[in-house]
Amino acid sequence: MEEHTDSTTEAADGTFEAAATDDVTRYPIAPGYRVNVRRGPGTQYGIVRTLPYGMKVPVYCQKPGEWVTGPYGTSNLWDNIANGQFVSDAYVHTGSDGYIAPRCD
Repeated sequence: MEEHTDSTTEAADGTFEAAATDDVTRYPIAPGYRVNVRRGPGTQYGIVRTLPYGMKVPVYCQKPGEWVTGPYGTSNLWDNIANGQFVSDAYVHTGSDGYIAPRCD
């Protein structure tokens, strides 16, 4: 494993994610759900990993995409939780039906 001096940690799949000590607000995934993390804003994108129960995620930016219905309503917003990793906002308790982070480029 390479040594890194920034605030990232290596995940089991070999990708790097921001460490839990960063200053980004984390939002809880809906209780009782294991949510698929995808490469883009829709279910047609490949699954990168599946989040465990009780996970909290950072939302770095948000992007419109496929409409999804989940425990927090129906939304076409997808939350970027790491580089190239998105989850449907319908499964993240952000407290809002709209944008809570900048729009992804």
